Amino acid sequence: MHDHEDDHAHGDEHAHGHGHDNHYSDMQARVKALETLLTEKGLIDPAAIDAIVETYETKVGPRNGAHVVAKAWSDADFADWLRRDATAAINSLGYTGRQGEHMRAVFNTAETHNLVVCTLCSCYPWSVLGLPPVWYKAPAYRSRAVIDPRGVLAEFGLRLPEDKKIRVWDSTAELRYLVIPERPEGTDGMDEQVLAGLVSRDAMIGTAVARRPESAT
Repeated sequence: MHDHEDDHAHGDEHAHGHGHDNHYSDMQARVKALETLLTEKGLIDPAAIDAIVETYETKVGPRNGAHVVAKAWSDADFADWLRRDATAAINSLGYTGRQGEHMRAVFNTAETHNLVVCTLCSCYPWSVLGLPPVWYKAPAYRSRAVIDPRGVLAEFGLRLPEDKKIRVWDSTAELRYLVIPERPEGTDGMDEQVLAGLVSRDAMIGTAVARRPESAT
């Protein structure tokens, strides 16, 4: 923990192994080479690829995590399992990490807000959030989220009460975090599918909160 107002957790349960996310695997290198070749031959449009990537980054991938959150809101037993063993609970829904990393769910409360960062590279829970956003990898976010988390959240448009504690969690190659946002008011009786629609990717990183029903799209 850093000795300042807001806590910073490094995931000390596991070795802080970083670096693998910054290099192409053999398969990624082949895909990149093929993409470059097809682009040069005029067979594909890079803008179309960007649109597909954006879809997986912001829409398709995060739906897995939103399902986990909605189930936790709706099922107290599942929420308890998620607290005790997030890896097993998430795996039970069919969302398994691509490299066997462990998961930990951290729950926002009226007293504490959780924020996830990866200070040394960009370790990220792909299995529940899809592709990491560009800003998550940016050095400015990775450093300032630890030094000034309240200021960073304000820049995302999230201004928290001064008396609410912010806890910063540092992802590693072996241990990655999923923020379970607070359930919004006015959602009693909603089914899991509708609840999941209130949960954004950013809320599961901690740079936002779950939407209220009237502002959901």
